Amino acid sequence: MVANLWEASKANAVSKGVEEIVYRSNLLGTDRAVCNWGGGNTSYKTIEKDFRGRDVEVMWVKGSGSDLGTMKAKNFTGLRMEDIRPLIERDEMSDEEMVAYLANCMIDSKHPRASIETLLHAFLPFKNVDHTHPDAIISLCCAHNGRELAKEIYGDRFVWVPYVRPGFTLSKMIADGVRNNPKAELVLMEKHGLVTWGETSEESYAKTIDVINEAASFIEARVNEANLYGGSKYESLSVEARNELLAQVLPVVRGAVSNEKRMILTIDSADDVLQFVNSRDAATLSQVGAACPDHLVHTKMKPLYIDWNPTNGDAESLTEALKAGIEAYKEEYKAYFDRNKNEGDVINEAAPRVILIPGIGMINTGKSWAMAQISGALYHRAISVMRGATALGTFVSLSENESFNVEYWPLELYKLTLAPAEAEFSRQVAFITGGAGGIGSVTARQFLKDGAHVVLADLNLEGAQKLAAELNEQYGENRAIAVRMDVTKEEEVEAAFRESILSYGGIDIIVNNAGLATSSPFDETSLKEWNLNMNVLSTGYFLVAREAFKIMKTQKVGGSMVFVGSKNSVFAGKNASAYSTAKAAEIHLARCIAAEGGEFGIRVNSVLPDAILQGSAIWNSNWRNERAAAYGIEPDQLEEHYRKRTTLLVNIFPKDVAEAIVYFASSKAAKTTGCMITVDGGVPAAFTR
Repeated sequence: MVANLWEASKANAVSKGVEEIVYRSNLLGTDRAVCNWGGGNTSYKTIEKDFRGRDVEVMWVKGSGSDLGTMKAKNFTGLRMEDIRPLIERDEMSDEEMVAYLANCMIDSKHPRASIETLLHAFLPFKNVDHTHPDAIISLCCAHNGRELAKEIYGDRFVWVPYVRPGFTLSKMIADGVRNNPKAELVLMEKHGLVTWGETSEESYAKTIDVINEAASFIEARVNEANLYGGSKYESLSVEARNELLAQVLPVVRGAVSNEKRMILTIDSADDVLQFVNSRDAATLSQVGAACPDHLVHTKMKPLYIDWNPTNGDAESLTEALKAGIEAYKEEYKAYFDRNKNEGDVINEAAPRVILIPGIGMINTGKSWAMAQISGALYHRAISVMRGATALGTFVSLSENESFNVEYWPLELYKLTLAPAEAEFSRQVAFITGGAGGIGSVTARQFLKDGAHVVLADLNLEGAQKLAAELNEQYGENRAIAVRMDVTKEEEVEAAFRESILSYGGIDIIVNNAGLATSSPFDETSLKEWNLNMNVLSTGYFLVAREAFKIMKTQKVGGSMVFVGSKNSVFAGKNASAYSTAKAAEIHLARCIAAEGGEFGIRVNSVLPDAILQGSAIWNSNWRNERAAAYGIEPDQLEEHYRKRTTLLVNIFPKDVAEAIVYFASSKAAKTTGCMITVDGGVPAAFTR
């Protein structure tokens, strides 16, 4: 059952113009059991003043590519009804004609392109019209006996429309059906969804909710949980066992689905997903087809189901099943494309968007975390529809050819073009140690700006979490995560990468940036101080790089490591033997890894900065006083001292170092490895050559 969320006080506060339909649309989109992400559309007919001050009837309708749950007034398009209404007299109209015609009906050319289903709204003689994709309704509309059952639920109050792809023909069929049934209160669209209407926004919304709940009640009375999807076949693994397996297999999956373009992975082990994947009929039901045409662009016609027994299976058997399954899926998808392609069609990535695994749940793939989540969210809806449809009868879907034609339909693909263009680091995951610090935080911002997902690894978990929250607010949900990690502790390094894998599927870039610094005359350097520098700056960098190297080898799509060294990596700093030696070892380690990583496409380069005083935890510690003492000056004179000793007479800031890091990680340095860049303003004694 779905809840009626209408609040009169909130509705009254926005009861003017387009804001009224925004409120209704957001309510409908809030519950995904009512409307898919990105799917459905709403409309509102009213009188507006045109540019000459004349009263004209205008229909406001959802713009293509927006989402009911989050859309605002700017996402609606205003169209002149006097221009649209005569179209109903036509016998046919192609998609291309319809799009071009509607563009001429817009009251403002700056409005977004009107929804694919604009004419559905325009041809119905009601002030407010809602088209949604409710789970309960689609369950009915995807049951082989749905039309007969609809009569039991709604009597003579409904119009049933056989499946036709959205556009002119479907819009006219709906209008004719409603006109021919004076008692009609709703339209059921076979294998598609629901249309309702009302004189007011509240009336239209309430009708939608009531109609959905009538179907939901009818379905629930017939659901037998014990026999759902044929009954249970497997038991779910414990959370610990599940995550242990996923941490091992996700990099394999990521590599297998990323041979054309890199993919970000998400995992979903929700109760409804587990109930489905563990069932006897999941293997066959999941291959019937999409539960709604709107799903196809994001989920493809069908998911990949892995035939694997979680009871006696292990990581090795699951890995082999996944590798074989993904390869077979891609070959079948290419064959599916070849069987159905039309002139001008260009194949999308052949890799699956949804992978179902008994005992574990669902893996989703996408060009970003957000897009992978959308694929998963839509498959939750598919599971719900199959639950209802199989309780009522037999689940049916579109034919293969129609599924293909919807997946590659230009009007659907147009929606994808509205997304921001991909950037340098789109589809990539950057793991930054010392992520909450001065250089780390600025580097994270630069990677995010250029499309990456970022893992902020730091001893200061609270600082990393605060930064991640700020970055996600700016760049989007879950673009950054924070993990606590002490680089000197092998188990914490492994745990941090494990958490990163479970969040995104793998790693593409690491920035070895965690740091500290101490200063003392050589003969006063204690073993404790020596070991501290070695443990963090040498051993710590080794542990982080080694773990990342393993993951990158498993993924088989290459990777980039950037070590943040120091001027002291190549310069014998006075009173800094422990620090300088550790930094020298760090940079030589980078070169050693570069020599071994080349055959796997793993590049390793180093950035050598100097005197980054701004935003640095190191320079706000005793290191500042110690370095000032070494030069015989006051601490507040350090910045000017460092500036004057450079040949360029400049100070160095975190942003300068971040730009060098990002350069090394980028495609601009694709053929560079084992290299060092100095970012020190020019200190002749530290020139590398």
